[in-house]
Amino acid sequence: MTRHCGFVALIGEPNAGKSTLLNRMVGAKVSIVTHKVQTTRARIRGIALEGESQIVFVDTPGLFRPRRRLDRAMVSAAWSGAADADLVLFLVEAHRGISEGVKAILEGLAEHIPSTVRVSLVINKIDKTQSEKLLQLTSELNKMYNFENTFMISAEKGFGVGELKSWLAGALPEGPWHYPEDQIADAPLRQIAAEITREKLTLRLHQELPYQLTVETENWEDRKDGSVRIDQMIYVMRSGHKGILLGPKGATIKGVSMDARQELTEFLDRKVHLFLQVKVRPNWLEDKERYSEMGLNFKDGD
Repeated sequence: MTRHCGFVALIGEPNAGKSTLLNRMVGAKVSIVTHKVQTTRARIRGIALEGESQIVFVDTPGLFRPRRRLDRAMVSAAWSGAADADLVLFLVEAHRGISEGVKAILEGLAEHIPSTVRVSLVINKIDKTQSEKLLQLTSELNKMYNFENTFMISAEKGFGVGELKSWLAGALPEGPWHYPEDQIADAPLRQIAAEITREKLTLRLHQELPYQLTVETENWEDRKDGSVRIDQMIYVMRSGHKGILLGPKGATIKGVSMDARQELTEFLDRKVHLFLQVKVRPNWLEDKERYSEMGLNFKDGD
């Protein structure tokens, strides 16, 4: 049997459902999903198998108008991830239609994506709108850009995802698989562990604070009894943030630690000893090392 393998980039506005689609395709959680926008920072690669095809998904940060260095580095990572892919899926939320952000991405497609890269439209969250509106939206978007295909799905519910996956498997170039059969992500476990903790923080904290912190796995120790000890550092920008993050009598950080430990135990299928510390680092958003840890290019933020 001939094997196929290639890269599929998922692009779209923040919260378009890219991480949800990636996790469903892979069959496990490899990218964090929250109700808050811009939670994916790095280009997470999830790996899915379909027949003789290995589909390597690149879940890019949501495309939006950048304000800070971190924003600019994230948007640059998204466009370069899409330009390097074999196939691009542009996710649009059915109920939001053609927003200003969607228009900006359509312009960006013409500017950043080589004509050799095949781009398909994926209208997501179809359960949130009526079929007449879907048909109208499909027609309008296809007039604005020459998409190879249009798929209508609900990544959360799973509608249409199987058909999309089958099409991707057949559309990828012939070639050997890039990863072992049982590998589901190419991010190091240390990075995935840090992302899981960051997700729990994002879900518990409000407003701007989640965007002003980062998590790094500082130590990973495999123990003789089969368990693992993970030490993580949470960097925040102000001492006031540290107090919010710790919570009354340390309740918030304890809750985050418990949630993260539970998910890590399930993900790694082994007992996890998780230790979190919080450190104030006012300029971490301008710190080159922090960007390397996130898999982003510091210079792209210039």
